[in-house]
Amino acid sequence: MSTTFDDRKKSFETKFQKDQELQFKVNNRRNRLLGLWAAAEMGKSGEAADAYAKDVVMADFDKPGDEDVLTKVLTDLTAAGKAIDAAAVRKQMTRLLDAAKEQVMQEAK
Repeated sequence: MSTTFDDRKKSFETKFQKDQELQFKVNNRRNRLLGLWAAAEMGKSGEAADAYAKDVVMADFDKPGDEDVLTKVLTDLTAAGKAIDAAAVRKQMTRLLDAAKEQVMQEAK
C-alpha cells in the first residue's frame, strides 16, 4: 500500500535522476563545444576537430570536476604554441556551458 509520503519520495528521486542526467548531457555538450573551440584555435578542422572534441569529452571521465578537461585543453593549446592561460579557458568553459544548456534544452523539447 503506497502512501502520499512514498509517492512524494519517489517523485523527488525521479526528478533528481532526471536532473542528474540532464546535467551530464549539458557537461558533455559543453566539453564537446570546448574541444571544437580549442581544435579551431589549434588550426584543426573537419574530422581532426571532431576527434579532438571527443578526446576532450573523454578527458572529463579521468577525475571528478572540470580540472581534467581544463588541464587537457590548456596543455594542448600551450603545446600548439597558443599564448593562453587557465583563466581564459575557464571563461570559455563558462560561456560554452550556457550555450550547451540552451542546446540540450532545445533538443529536450
